[in-house]
Amino acid sequence: MPVLDPNALYATRELIVGRGLAVLAAWVIINLVGSGYAVGRADRRLEPYYFHLMNVAWALVNAGLAAWGIVMLRRLPPAGWSLAAEAGAHHHDENLFLINTGLDVLYVVVALWLRRRATEPGAGHPARLAGFGHSVLLQGGFLFVFDLAMTALLHLAGAPLRAAGL
Repeated sequence: MPVLDPNALYATRELIVGRGLAVLAAWVIINLVGSGYAVGRADRRLEPYYFHLMNVAWALVNAGLAAWGIVMLRRLPPAGWSLAAEAGAHHHDENLFLINTGLDVLYVVVALWLRRRATEPGAGHPARLAGFGHSVLLQGGFLFVFDLAMTALLHLAGAPLRAAGL
């Protein structure tokens, strides 16, 4: 069995997470610029207004998460970083993205419910329900793909740890 270098595994994991956070930050910018521009020009009585408003809200939350994640990245492992510490950190990160993938499924279900509710007779504010539903579907769909990809990439990178029984 090859000797595992905890520092190399650390660097690989941080690179994956860092690139993922860059993708999330790019998604934030796309939403803030695109929907931020559109919400200011949309009619408040129509669905596009609520779609873009919700996109901006999601972008602000995602901006906070991306910024926090980027601040937490460390280029170098702490002194004395061990294989056990790396295995724990790796499992934590992989599980975090896996749990988020499950939450993303919930977002999509809520989005579908909002869209359906908007079509029901007597639904209050159907434009708002439909706009929010379409936005949550878009955001939840993106986050599902993002979190699933991050989980898969981290899982692949963790193969040496699993092979070593860690």
